[in-house]
Amino acid sequence: MPRTHHVYLVPGFFGFANLGQLAYFGHVRRALAAELPALGAKAQIHVVRTQPTASLTQRAARLAEAIAESGRGSGSIHLIGHSSGGLDARLLASPGALLPARVAFERLLPRLRSVVTVATPHRGTPLASSFATLRGQRLLQLLSLGTIHVLHVGRLPISVLLRLGGILARAGDRGIGSDLVDEVFASLLADFSVGRRRAVRALLHDVVRDQSLLLQLTPEAMDLFDAVVRDRPGVRYGCVVTEAAPPGLRSTLAAGLDPAAQATHAIYGALHRLASATPERHVPALAPAASRTLRRALGAAPSPAANDGIVPTRSQVRGRIVDAVRADHLDVLGHFRDGANDPPHVDWMMSGSRFDRPRFERLWRAVARFVVRSASARS
Repeated sequence: MPRTHHVYLVPGFFGFANLGQLAYFGHVRRALAAELPALGAKAQIHVVRTQPTASLTQRAARLAEAIAESGRGSGSIHLIGHSSGGLDARLLASPGALLPARVAFERLLPRLRSVVTVATPHRGTPLASSFATLRGQRLLQLLSLGTIHVLHVGRLPISVLLRLGGILARAGDRGIGSDLVDEVFASLLADFSVGRRRAVRALLHDVVRDQSLLLQLTPEAMDLFDAVVRDRPGVRYGCVVTEAAPPGLRSTLAAGLDPAAQATHAIYGALHRLASATPERHVPALAPAASRTLRRALGAAPSPAANDGIVPTRSQVRGRIVDAVRADHLDVLGHFRDGANDPPHVDWMMSGSRFDRPRFERLWRAVARFVVRSASARS
């Protein structure tokens, strides 16, 4: 009888897995549930609930507790982290890591076989510096609420989109009034039930109350993380790398004629410009093998400014490149426009990447193969 593979999906700082049916990893979980058995693997897939903006040590401790709670028995353990969730996985796996976990998780780590990071800021993202300011905290709340609203309702009202786009376009303007921000908040929350409003408000309160993660995701802070967090011997490390189209005429045309799509594309453009501003001294060099792989997959090696709307593309490269795709930060989770699927794929914002269901399925098939091969490498 084949042993069970325990696969843990770890969300990033947009990690609202705790908001009921708002399934951050919903499409990914379904994809892996189909692909792993097709490869002859018996798997249990666990979605980890973390605090969206808590420190990396707190988040890694929560991951350790989740594994201890559900990963008892035998079988291999695999960690798949999206965005900063990949850093949680790396920190947990690092030999000798001291975490404030309430369980003795170290005895489980000999069963760890793979760590896959997806659009993870291994060398930081300049967006973290922007969001860590007082003005940026409110902006991050708005973006989080907007993303939750899109995945719950299907799209943002055009009136809200235009106001949100105006706020983002003036992100550095000290003249932005709190009344306008409060008005957008009220409009977005009005579409939720009373119970869901309470859960969303609690999440957004946490976003402001604990800014530890954002401070740790700056390129400057990640220099230290990357220097001291070590790979665990015997564990295979892989990464999924994303690069979205830079905002311009081509991406604008790709977003289509829908006014709402164009408004979200403007929001994406503002985020992309912020994410492209990595200080030159913190731009990681690409190893020749990684550069060749990315050139084959993306058509060209990513420039220092290339990003997925949240994380610089070069910052995501670490370990074996499992796949590299033209996609924005949430496309790879299945949050792209495809209403024909059941359940439908709903886009968070229009980047013009043209990411679609066949490409999504190929990506997660490659991840599933990496997981299965990692398990058999030491079995």
